[in-house]
Amino acid sequence: ALMDIFQAAWHSSIEYFHVSNVTQLSEIERYDFDYSGSSMKAVTVENFQMTDLYFTQNDIYRIFANMNIDSLTIAGAEMIHMLCPSSDSSFRYLNFFKNDLTDLLFQKCGKLTKLETLILRKNKFESLPKVSFMTSRMKSLKYLDMSNNLLHHDGADVQCQWAESLTELDLSSNQLADAVFECLPVNIQKLDLQNNQISSVPRGVAELKSLRELNLALNRLSDLPGCGGFTSLQLLNAEMNLILTPSADFFRSCPRVRELQAGHNPFKCSCELQDFIRLERQSGGKLAGWPAAYVCEYPESLRGTELKDFHMSELACSTVLLLVTALLLTL
Repeated sequence: ALMDIFQAAWHSSIEYFHVSNVTQLSEIERYDFDYSGSSMKAVTVENFQMTDLYFTQNDIYRIFANMNIDSLTIAGAEMIHMLCPSSDSSFRYLNFFKNDLTDLLFQKCGKLTKLETLILRKNKFESLPKVSFMTSRMKSLKYLDMSNNLLHHDGADVQCQWAESLTELDLSSNQLADAVFECLPVNIQKLDLQNNQISSVPRGVAELKSLRELNLALNRLSDLPGCGGFTSLQLLNAEMNLILTPSADFFRSCPRVRELQAGHNPFKCSCELQDFIRLERQSGGKLAGWPAAYVCEYPESLRGTELKDFHMSELACSTVLLLVTALLLTL
């Protein structure tokens, strides 16, 4: 009955078809779908629930996989798999948000050569290399969203193979550590690694010469990363990490950076921080969120003090000057 509704819409003047809050009760049978003569451009199916699980699931997956449309969204449907299209697909946009898809999706699938956007947020993917292999035959893929999965990568001599066309990748809210930088697309321009378990950016591992935006917020960084492998970096987000005393030579090693977001870190207000505060005055407004987001956490006596209001005398911070002064006093 549900497929009869889809078939009726397919052979009408409808271009955008949205179905939500569907409960499929029973009697799921194989259906020979007729895709010919359609005006359909996009199909969205949301909150799809099946109560009868005793059927050949490929019968349903095949109907959606072979749809000759530009855009397909299946969200919140507890879907565990999707078939590779049986012929060259016209899909440019696929969104499978909030399902139960795994690393088996689209492996060795060469039929999605026109696909530009793939959203797989909130599923059950685990292996970053397998995700890269999934994209390797998607010759037009530009944007991939793998956020809120279970992704990890241990860097065990596994060579990743990403689509060369991929320029924007969202890997936020996963279980990725420092080894993630060994498995990234070489032509990536915008990379989101927010809310993972990254403690540092290894030197000499990643050569991402096209990377312009890097989000490392909500990780475990103890210092700002350098730009050795990111020569085109323009925006860095390192908010909400574990940075006590940020490196003062950041802008020297990253000359193209236009904006640094480094607020909401547990700053230790000491002599070492003076150089970073001085850097803000010289940067010409490159520190986003200054001054409200930059507050002393340590020592306890200065907690809550904005960095712009923290000052220590040259005498207190210079060991040489302190020794000379003491010597003069002694003399």
